[in-house]
Amino acid sequence: MRVSVVVPTYRRPDLLSRCLAALARQHAPHEIDVIVADDAGDEATRRVVQQLTSKRVRMRYVQVAGRHGPAAARNAGWRAAHGEIIAFTDDDCVPDSGWVAAGVGGFVEDGIAAVTGQTIVPLPAEPTDHAVTTAGLQRSEFVTANCFCRRDVLVALGGFDEQFTAAWREDSDLQFRILDRGGKIVRITDAVVVHPVRQAAWGASLREQRKAAFDALLLHKHPQHYRERIETICPSHYYVIVLLALAALLLAAMGLVWLAIAAAAAWAALTLRFTYLRLQKTTRSPGHVFEMLLTSMAIPFLCVYWRLYGAVRFQLLPE
Repeated sequence: MRVSVVVPTYRRPDLLSRCLAALARQHAPHEIDVIVADDAGDEATRRVVQQLTSKRVRMRYVQVAGRHGPAAARNAGWRAAHGEIIAFTDDDCVPDSGWVAAGVGGFVEDGIAAVTGQTIVPLPAEPTDHAVTTAGLQRSEFVTANCFCRRDVLVALGGFDEQFTAAWREDSDLQFRILDRGGKIVRITDAVVVHPVRQAAWGASLREQRKAAFDALLLHKHPQHYRERIETICPSHYYVIVLLALAALLLAAMGLVWLAIAAAAAWAALTLRFTYLRLQKTTRSPGHVFEMLLTSMAIPFLCVYWRLYGAVRFQLLPE
């Protein structure tokens, strides 16, 4: 059986090199080829692929044309592949040496459309909020950092939906479409991929709120699956915090000072609670605590904005 591994990438040659080195060490009784789908057309990325290709594991470089984003890059990769089984991982991941063999071994019976493995996110004793958020991958049912699909299933479904232009929910969308088609997805815990936490810039959580727009798209496409399986990125208390802040401003403008103070106090209390909850399992270094306080004040507003933006863009109301 021939297996193709697709790795989308965007201007991260050092991380890609680590991933490809791990793929070159695969112990599998299968013919393996690796397709690197470069969404940036980066020359340094091309050189990494050329340097690591070998007789044992063939590596090919594919430059993404047309639409861009992780979903489009994965589509470009699997469409250029020749394997009966298409494996997906990410350029910042490190597959175990037995990853391919374990994943392909999950296709033991007819009707199995896809296999999902175990994604491990190593955390330090005192992680940051960003690290704890990244570790949420370990609880996900189906992630493109570690999954295998039959090529004929991808062909039938048209691959990933390229409306998901960020690395968020495109994997769940594929999962739900496989299930709706009657395909079976099995979990193989021996198919291990390690996902180290990358260093994040200050305030990275603020940029992450853009993902809420793609929650709206997923809800629009799969309302039942979404409500049964997805932990929303924009929980209900965010809306309460935003409404309290707006109410405080409106009441102050109307001259209702004491009511405005009460609304502002309620907003402050919920914001401090939100900050406290984010700090529960993270480092308490002064810089991190300060970052959590400031970003906790902004996150509900940004998340609600992007959630409503997605609702308008994809023509539905927020749940």
